[in-house]
Order: sequence, then C-alpha cells, then structure tokens
Amino acid sequence: MLEEIIIAGFGGQGVMSMGQLFAYAGLHEGKNVSWLPSYGPEQRGGTANCAVVVSDEPIGSPLVSSPSTAIVLNIPSFEKFEPKVRPGGLLLTNSSLVGKKSLRRDITAIEIDATTMANELGNGRVANMILLGAFIELTGILSQDSVIASLQHVLSPEKNHLIAVNRFALNKGAAIVQEWSPTK
Repeated sequence: MLEEIIIAGFGGQGVMSMGQLFAYAGLHEGKNVSWLPSYGPEQRGGTANCAVVVSDEPIGSPLVSSPSTAIVLNIPSFEKFEPKVRPGGLLLTNSSLVGKKSLRRDITAIEIDATTMANELGNGRVANMILLGAFIELTGILSQDSVIASLQHVLSPEKNHLIAVNRFALNKGAAIVQEWSPTK
C-alpha cells in the first residue's frame, strides 16, 4: 500500500494540521510516513499545501508530483492540483469554497460542502476534518481511532477540548461518503 496525498488550501484552513494528523496516525499504526509542508510567507490567508506519503514499505522520496489523492480547500488549489492527480486517483474538494467541478473522467472526484457542514456543527474550523473523515472512509488507509489519538499531538493542550467536535466532524465526513455513489 502506497498513498501519495496532496492537501492544499489557504493558510488557516488546517492544511498543515491535516498533514500532521496523517503522519502521526500513520506512525501510530506502524506505517512509514513523510510530511512535507510548503507555504507562502503569510501566516494566514497565503497559499499552503503539504505532501504526505503513507506506505507499508520504506519511502524513497517525500516529494509528490502526481498524487494518488488531492484534497483541495480553495479554487487556486483546485486549479493547481486537479490536473496533477494521477489517473485512477481521488480528488476531494471543499465545494463550499470551490465552485468548480472536475471534468476529468479518469479520476474519482467528490465535492463535499465541508465549510457549510462545519458551520452547522458550530465550528467552521473543522471543515478539514470532514474531508479527512471522508478520505479515511473511502480509502481505509488509516483508522479514525488513530487520527483521534493523533489529535493530542497536533492540538496544543489547551485545545484538547476540541477533540470531541473533531471526532464528530470525522464521523460526518465518513457518513457522507457512505451515502455517496459514483452515479449521483
């Protein structure tokens, strides 16, 4: 098993946190992982992306030029990474902020209204966790339990009270893809 993932959006959308969660959860499950962040000089609002590789085998390079999955949270990230998803790959899009649909027929493209759903949960900052829950449900690459356990490493101790809403967001993302079918 080898999964090469690009997560991309604006700073402040939890792009780096998602990448770190992948890495910690993968380590928690005994997998080989790499996490390579890339972001502009702005702390919030600038572009941000990270490449994550999760594998049962040793990882040759942390660089990901043709991801098996792209999780995109804004239009510039959609435009940059949608064409790079390898044939047979997966594109997860936060349709709340990306008003475009992929026209590619050689990938699985799923649009999730993650920001709207996160706001309905009472915390707009968990849109990334809804997308992560969907990804985990679709691929089975990591368990939700590993991701929840990893939140304690990613969140600062004073934010551990947010673990419950993050768990709920993961479950929401999983439920969305359980209802999804490629013919919809």
